[in-house]
Amino acid sequence: MSNRPCIFSFFAGSGFLDLGFETSGFKIVYVNEIFSPFMAGYRYSRQLLNLPLPEYGYHEGEAADVSKLTQGSSAQRIGDLVKDCRKSNDVVGFIGGPPCPDFSIGGKNKGCLGDNGKLSASYIELICDNLPDFFLFENVKGLWRTRKHRLFFESVKQQLEKSGYILIERLINAIEYGVPQDRERIILIGFRNNFIKNIKIDFSLKQSLTEESFPWNHYILYPQENVFAYPWCKCDPFQENSIMPCPEGIPQELTVEYWFRKNNVLKHPNAEHYFQPRAGITKIAAIDEGDDSKKSFKRLHRWRYSPTACYGNNEVHLHPYKIRRISAAEALAIQSLPVNFVLPDNMSLTNMFKTIGNGVPYLASQSLAKTIINFLGTGVVNTVDIPSITLI
Repeated sequence: MSNRPCIFSFFAGSGFLDLGFETSGFKIVYVNEIFSPFMAGYRYSRQLLNLPLPEYGYHEGEAADVSKLTQGSSAQRIGDLVKDCRKSNDVVGFIGGPPCPDFSIGGKNKGCLGDNGKLSASYIELICDNLPDFFLFENVKGLWRTRKHRLFFESVKQQLEKSGYILIERLINAIEYGVPQDRERIILIGFRNNFIKNIKIDFSLKQSLTEESFPWNHYILYPQENVFAYPWCKCDPFQENSIMPCPEGIPQELTVEYWFRKNNVLKHPNAEHYFQPRAGITKIAAIDEGDDSKKSFKRLHRWRYSPTACYGNNEVHLHPYKIRRISAAEALAIQSLPVNFVLPDNMSLTNMFKTIGNGVPYLASQSLAKTIINFLGTGVVNTVDIPSITLI
């Protein structure tokens, strides 16, 4: 039996969440993404990173719509693959972040009745039907904080508990894990009751794990109560190609400029992939460096973290000291991707920024994966065989 836990990935996008799990000791065996340009980005980046093909392949197009996987032959197919995977692997997990606009405060707000909202329910059905040993569900904080969406979230948890899952949830912020971005997301993780018993992890006979029994804090580098208390730069007059030394008293590694330099964004293959400004140059140049108060045109500050990487709904992020929007290379850096993670040239700019904005920041996904590995401990992964992946 393999010591590396296996992952079935749903709503995979271009693979940010998967990459974090794979570099933490998990093995991606099945990839699901309905939107073929995102899947093309996933395949392309994996090839460049020299990662192995998923054992059960890539599943895209209409057949990869999870709402259809819960019906008929496609659902049976997933069940068969899970059973086959169990023959040679100790642990099987599902991970996914269903599309979230219907739960987003700034989005459609249709909740579980919206087309995207229904996909969250379908993903939960898929978990309950196939009973992986553990699962991870990621979504926007609106699902957790908005009253009507919270009712849906609580009903989903009851459904999972009835299927035998022990649950733990947390509203994380990507900046806690070293991502240069203020990005809150709800994370729900569940472990099968019988699986927990089999690997001899002590827990009280309740339907949820406590903060004390699950190592959320183990991989947090910058606790929220501390990170936002630093004397971050506010606004400075915009000056094209200006030079500004990093001020003292802030963690430089959480700043936009640090990551631009770290990923050498001006030499990155996606460096020239940015939208040309529709608004006049004069209007763009009038926005101060660090002024992110507007709904649409937000200019990043080089010596501060970015607001949430969200590039839809007319939200535009401007370069700190250039008269343009940020490039795909710069957006990838803000999502803490390795320097050699590249999106294909033939992907449209709209799809590039959409898949980047939809993705789970790499360092956050890696930390979540390590948290799960830490919890499973010696009961499953005495020697986790982390693959040799060249991430510069």
